[in-house]
Amino acid sequence: MTKVILDITMSLDGFIAGTGISSEQPMGENGPILHEWIFSEKTDADTKLLEDIVDNSGAVIVGERTYLTAIDIAWEGTSPFKVPAFVPAEKIPKNSVSGFTFITDGIDSVLAQAKAAAGDKNVWVMGGANVAQQFIKARLLDELHIHIANVLLGKGTRLFENIGDKAIELERTAVVETPAATHLKFVFKK
Repeated sequence: MTKVILDITMSLDGFIAGTGISSEQPMGENGPILHEWIFSEKTDADTKLLEDIVDNSGAVIVGERTYLTAIDIAWEGTSPFKVPAFVPAEKIPKNSVSGFTFITDGIDSVLAQAKAAAGDKNVWVMGGANVAQQFIKARLLDELHIHIANVLLGKGTRLFENIGDKAIELERTAVVETPAATHLKFVFKK
């Protein structure tokens, strides 16, 4: 059965990107520190967690701002995903990159198309904050995978804002500690 999983890295103080996000700095000021568990301090456990989300996903949902800031510099003008990527967008960019489908009629439509593309695999919601918040608020997620980096950014883009004012209950299903991050998995209680 296809699951919809938000898998994202966050600082201990709740930021998923630093300030000053731009094409040159898609993660903002100090943002790359969040992903040291992936790039510079990766252990076998970190690698397994990353491979798990990548290998078990049949489609990816990425935010419009993430696409626009990362595509040219960080992703070098090509899709970093081996599966179809869907972008909820206000408008379709003139120069879109192959592998990305832009959808302008809301996250329900984005999710339906991503699920159809994923087949029996999962749908990976990778962020940024706006798309993650929309999926949380609409209660469209089955699981939440948070990689908490060993850093306090102090400022930037917070993950858990604009998600509504009702409590969202979670059940923790896994905790994996590695030198550069603490990896938490939760399921959303229905």
